[in-house]
Amino acid sequence: MVNSKVIQSSRTAISKGFTKGFTLVEIMIVVAIIGILASIALPAYTDYVKKAKAAEAPSALADGRVKMEQYFQDNRTYADGPCPANTQNFTITCDSDATTYTLTAEGAGDMSSFEFSINQDNTKSSIYDGTTGTGCWLTSKSGSC
Repeated sequence: MVNSKVIQSSRTAISKGFTKGFTLVEIMIVVAIIGILASIALPAYTDYVKKAKAAEAPSALADGRVKMEQYFQDNRTYADGPCPANTQNFTITCDSDATTYTLTAEGAGDMSSFEFSINQDNTKSSIYDGTTGTGCWLTSKSGSC
């Protein structure tokens, strides 16, 4: 007797339109919304990752500048001064003589459109993802220091 009531109530629910599950249209709408959100989030995430990687260069150059100045205090020349080591995303080069030096960090791989430099006068310049800045190290693509 109990089984026939359960079957009867199931048939009544189906006939009244109470079905379980999602329609194809509902699933397509959800997929479209996820696609729109992903298309907005992915470029923002990529910029965030580049900004984090770009922070390596100014840090290494600032450390290199301190070491060059200490070397000059000890030896009265910048020639053959210590050059900072390359980082994971930047190749660092040193160009120095007795009275001047320039430290340059050039991006490698996906950071190839980045370049930072500093000299003995603490003059900074940078190229941040194609945007050029002078007098400071850019910290964003907008050109702000």
